[in-house]
Amino acid sequence: MHRPPTAEAQVAAELADIRPALVPRYAAELPGARAAVLTRLWRALAHEPLPWVTRRVAGSEGLELRLADGRALRGPLADPYATDAYVSAVRLDGVPYDDPARLMTGLAVPHATGFAAELAHSTASLALSRAGQPDHSAEWPERDWEWEQRVVDGHPFHPNCRSRPGFSVAEQLAYGPEHRPVVRLGTVPVDASESLLTGDWPEELRDGTRLLIPVHPWQAAHVLKVPCENGPAAHPLMSLRTLALPGGPHVKTALSTRLTSSVRDISRYSVAASATLSAFAEELAARTDGLLHVTRTLGAITADSSDLAAVLRESPQMYAAPGEQVLPVASLAATDLPGSPERLAALTRLALTVGLRLLELGVALEAHGQNLLVVLSASGTPVRLIYRDLADIRISPARLTRHGITPPPLTGRLVTDDETALRRKLFGSLMAGSLAGTAGSAASLRSALDTAVRDLPAGPDLTALRESPVPAKALTLMRLSRDIPGDQWTTLPNPLH
Repeated sequence: MHRPPTAEAQVAAELADIRPALVPRYAAELPGARAAVLTRLWRALAHEPLPWVTRRVAGSEGLELRLADGRALRGPLADPYATDAYVSAVRLDGVPYDDPARLMTGLAVPHATGFAAELAHSTASLALSRAGQPDHSAEWPERDWEWEQRVVDGHPFHPNCRSRPGFSVAEQLAYGPEHRPVVRLGTVPVDASESLLTGDWPEELRDGTRLLIPVHPWQAAHVLKVPCENGPAAHPLMSLRTLALPGGPHVKTALSTRLTSSVRDISRYSVAASATLSAFAEELAARTDGLLHVTRTLGAITADSSDLAAVLRESPQMYAAPGEQVLPVASLAATDLPGSPERLAALTRLALTVGLRLLELGVALEAHGQNLLVVLSASGTPVRLIYRDLADIRISPARLTRHGITPPPLTGRLVTDDETALRRKLFGSLMAGSLAGTAGSAASLRSALDTAVRDLPAGPDLTALRESPVPAKALTLMRLSRDIPGDQWTTLPNPLH
């Protein structure tokens, strides 16, 4: 029986046609990519509440997972905060597996087939991403988007760290930020009376009574399937669908495909709330004594479709003084800068100070390494934070009112007074996300936290941070629970214990 080519072989074949010089490097990167994705998958198997894992036993020889069907899965002890690819193989009933897609197929649990295909694509795309990397200079990049393009491996803990379904190899090379392309956006004209616009829309994106919506070329070709007029050239940032216009704002485009866990469209709800949310966040950031800036949303538009929408935001570079650098926290782990333990401790203190202060006031930031940016002094010391993309923060009217702050006139998913939901949003993104990804191990994170929490003001949120397990999104469980919408959660050992 003829079997279709594997994802790895398919990428190799496409690469041989369009960039044959990269084929040897791609092949050389495949073992490391498999180990990187397998390490992320093993973390999930060890720590997420998967219904078919009935027991976990840790011992001197590693970790054993007992499965509901009686089989045993064995591998190394799983550091939930490790980012190095330390898992090269695991054994399922004595049979070694070094390929995460093969392992998921062998587990044969519900929805395993679809998830295995995603893992195979993630592995092949990760090897492709690594294959085209130059040797980075020890010098700092000259432009802010160059920092973002240093993040090659994607999400530090998601097995789908580089899954880009629907993207050919040519499209990954043309649009992936780690490949450092210049992307020519398209524009689709819409009648102003038939669209929803909040904020201001620049003159260069107007044509008489029509408004020009920036469109990602992948979206134009695969989803909208309409001709687009030539728009501005831009540099893709970490999220791939958000791009930096040279000397101008950042533009967030709709990209209706599933990257890691989510489809990256732009809802009407987000567009409608954007101006109110931006003004509110700017007001709240003023209460942090200059430790936090929030990039303003300049304008947002939708043609009454989540597939045809865009958001214009300030560039974070606006908040850097001469000699300072602004970079996403995720870029720190990909950059060789001196004084890393001290920098991590300073960043941890700064991020917890700001995050807990805003949480006490009534706002939980989704402070993962992509949304949270740090301003470094000329010597590399973290001095301020910048936050961008307000689409998934959480706002507590009760907490705001308690502090004499008028809640913004918003409804829907952004608004909750649930203490668990608020703490999950901040701690899950900050502790189990940006800080863990920067630290790279439980030991490094513990050291940074030990230093940082001593000086933080007491309060119930700090007590929860100190004493409770760390919430984290159950990313693999979510991909294996296709019939359950929304986020699902697990807890990780608290490094402070």
